[in-house]
Amino acid sequence: MLDTVARAKGDPDREQPWSELGLKADEYERIREILGRRPTGAELAMYSVMWSEHCSYKSSKVHLKQFGELAQETPIGPMLAGIGENAGVIDIGQGYAVSFKVESHNHPSYVEPYQGAATGVGGIVRDIIAMGARPIAVMDPLRFGPLDADDTHRVLPGIVAGVGGYGNCLGLPNIGGEAVFDETYLGNPLVNALCVGVLRHEDLHLAKASGTGNRVILYGARTGGDGIGGVSVLASETFDADGPAKRPSVQVGDPFMEKLLIECTLELFAAGVVAGIQDLGGAGLSCATSELASAGDGGMRCELDRVPLRDSTLSPEEILMSESQERMMAVVEPADVAAFLAICAKWDVEAVDIGEVTDTGRLEITWHGETVVDVPPRTVAHDGPVYQRPFARPDWQDALQADGAERLARPATGDELRATLLQLVASPNLCDKSWITDQYDRYVRGNTVLAQPADSGMIRVDEETHLGVSVSTDCNGRFAKLDPYAGAQLALAEAYRNVATGGAVPLAVSDCLNFGSPEDPDVMWQFAEACRGLKDACAELGIPVTGGNVSLYNQTGETAILPTPVVAVLGVIDDVRRRTPSSFQAPGERVVLLGTTREELSGSEWAHVAHGHLGGLPPKVDLGAERSLARLLQDLVGVATSAHDLSDGGLAQALAEAAMVSGIGARVGLEGDPFVALYAESTARALVTVAAEDVDELRALCARHDVAMTELGTTGGDSLAVEGVFEVPLAELRDAWSATLPNALA
Repeated sequence: MLDTVARAKGDPDREQPWSELGLKADEYERIREILGRRPTGAELAMYSVMWSEHCSYKSSKVHLKQFGELAQETPIGPMLAGIGENAGVIDIGQGYAVSFKVESHNHPSYVEPYQGAATGVGGIVRDIIAMGARPIAVMDPLRFGPLDADDTHRVLPGIVAGVGGYGNCLGLPNIGGEAVFDETYLGNPLVNALCVGVLRHEDLHLAKASGTGNRVILYGARTGGDGIGGVSVLASETFDADGPAKRPSVQVGDPFMEKLLIECTLELFAAGVVAGIQDLGGAGLSCATSELASAGDGGMRCELDRVPLRDSTLSPEEILMSESQERMMAVVEPADVAAFLAICAKWDVEAVDIGEVTDTGRLEITWHGETVVDVPPRTVAHDGPVYQRPFARPDWQDALQADGAERLARPATGDELRATLLQLVASPNLCDKSWITDQYDRYVRGNTVLAQPADSGMIRVDEETHLGVSVSTDCNGRFAKLDPYAGAQLALAEAYRNVATGGAVPLAVSDCLNFGSPEDPDVMWQFAEACRGLKDACAELGIPVTGGNVSLYNQTGETAILPTPVVAVLGVIDDVRRRTPSSFQAPGERVVLLGTTREELSGSEWAHVAHGHLGGLPPKVDLGAERSLARLLQDLVGVATSAHDLSDGGLAQALAEAAMVSGIGARVGLEGDPFVALYAESTARALVTVAAEDVDELRALCARHDVAMTELGTTGGDSLAVEGVFEVPLAELRDAWSATLPNALA
C-alpha cells in the first residue's frame, strides 16, 4: 500500500482546504513548488500554522530586520542570545545572565479571557525555561476598552484572574505592568505577558537539533484537542463586528503541570542531558520539530503515533496543529536517554522518545508506519512568505496633527485646577490599580524589591551579593497615533526612565508591537514608522532589542486599535538594598523637579479625560536628555530619598502618587502658568526628594550631568498644597484615586 506522501504524488489535483486553513492561493502554489507535488494533509496543516502571520511574521519581517542589523552594527557587550532564539539573554555580571521577553495573547483572551490570559503567561514562561533560565518574575501590560463598557466587564475580570491564577500557582511574583483603557480596544483587548529568568552563563541552552542519531524526546502534558489552530490562526485574522471570524479552541492551561515542567527541565539541564531544547507554543509540534531541525543539522525523523494523547480520536493533522500547553521537546544523546527519562519520572512528567536527528536535510514524520510529512524543515520554519505590504502616510495624519490641544478650554482658577486634579487621579488610566494587582502575588519567593505601584519592578537575583534587575513596560498609544515614529521612542524613553528612577542601569529591550490589520496601508505605515523610531532610539541610547513579538490584525471591523508598541526595558543594579523608592519617605525633605517642562499637552491625559480629545503632536523626544537624566538618577542612589518619573498626568500625578502611597503630604510652589506646570507631559523629567543637607550635593550632580533642577517645596503634612493655587487633603485625594476600579467592577 502506498504511503501518504506517495499518494500525494499520485493524485496532484485533489482539492485541499488550504483557504479554510488561512493560506492564500499563491502561498498554496508555493508549497506545491517547494515539494514538487501537492502537500499531504499533515504537511498542509504544518505549513498553514507555520506560515500564519503570528508564527511567520510575513508582514513584519522586512521591518524587523533592522533590529538585527542594529545588534550587528552596535558593539553590545552584555547580549549572550538575541533575536531568533526563544528569548533574549543578557550578561548582568558576577557570572549571572538574565533572560527576558514579552509576547502577546490578545485574540485568545477576547474569546476566552481566563484561559487566553493564563496560557499567555504559561507560554512566555516556557520561552524563558527553554533558554536554561529559572523564571523569577512576570509582568502584564494590559489594554481594555472603556471601563464602563459591558464587554470590558466581561473580559477584564477573567483576564486578570487568568494572569494571577497561573502566575500565582507557579509561585512567580508579578512585579509590574500596565492597565490602560481606550475605546479602540473595545472588542480587542491586549494581553501582553513578560517573564524574567536568571541563569549562570554556562547554563545557556539554544533551540537546535544537532548530532545525527540523537534522540528527540517529547515531555510534559499530553496533547489534546484544545488549541487546535489556536493562536497561530486566531491571531492572524481581523475580528468582525460580531466577534472573531474564526474561533479555534483556545488552549487550556494547567499551572501545576507547568511548575513540574519547570523543575524537571532545570534538573535536566543541571544533569547535562540536554543537547537542544524547544518549548511548544504557537503551532505546537509543527513549530518544535521544524525549528529544531532547521536550526541544527537539518534533519529529523519522528513517529507521530508515539505522541501521548488526551484524545485518541485526534488525526495527524490535529496533533501537529494542537497548541496544548505545558509541553517541551528535547534533543538528547542516546547515552543520556535513560537518565533523562529517570529525571522526568522523578517529577511525574510523562516523556516519550518520538524520533531522532538525521543528516538527510528533511523533516520526516510517520503515522503508524506511513510517511505523512517529508519536507525541507527550513521551508516550514523560516522560508515562509515575505510580504512587502504597501504603506503610506494616512491622508488624515496632517489634519490630526494640526488639531492641537492649545485650542481646548483650560482650567484657570484655583478651584478649577483642584477639580482637574481630582478628576485626573480618578480617571481609569491614572487611578489606583490595586483592584487588579491585589489579585497577583507580588512578593512570593521573597526576592521582590519593588513592585506596583513603584515606577518599575525590581527583583533580587543573588541573595548574597544582592545583585538585582529592574524591568518596566510602557507605551502611550495616543502618542503613537499622533506620531508613530516618536510614539515608539516615547515608549522606550518612559520605560528607560522608569528603570533609572530606581537606580538601575538600563541594558536591553524587548518589545511587543500591537497593531491593526497589515492589509491596511495606514496601519502598515504606523508599524513601519514605529519600528524605525524604536531602532533609531535604541541606537542612540546604545541598548539592543534582544527579541520580542509582533501582534497584527488587532482590529474589529474597520476600527483598528491605537498603535501600541509596548517596550520593555531591563536594567541591572549592583545592590538592591540601595535602590531608590518611588514615594515620599519622610516629612521635612526637599521636593525637587529634574528636567525641563514645556507647554506639551497634546495627547495628554488631561486632553483625553477632560475633553475626549486626541490631536496635535506628542511631547518632544530628547534621548540625550533621557540619557543624562538616567545617569544622574544612578548617581543619586544614596542621595535622593525618592525618585518618581513624570509621564501620564504630568507633575500633578507624580506629586499625588508620591504623597498618597506614602501618606506624607507636600507643599510646593510653581513658576509660570500653574496649569502647564502641573499637567504638561514633557519627557526626561523626574520628581526627587532629598534631605535638606543634601540639596547642595544634588545641585552639583545636576550641574555635572547638565540636568535642569527646580526646587519646588517640602514634604510633610496630610495634604497636597500648591501655594497660592489650591490644597487637597490626602484623604480626599486617595478616596478619588482608589474608588474608580472597585466602583466600576463591583
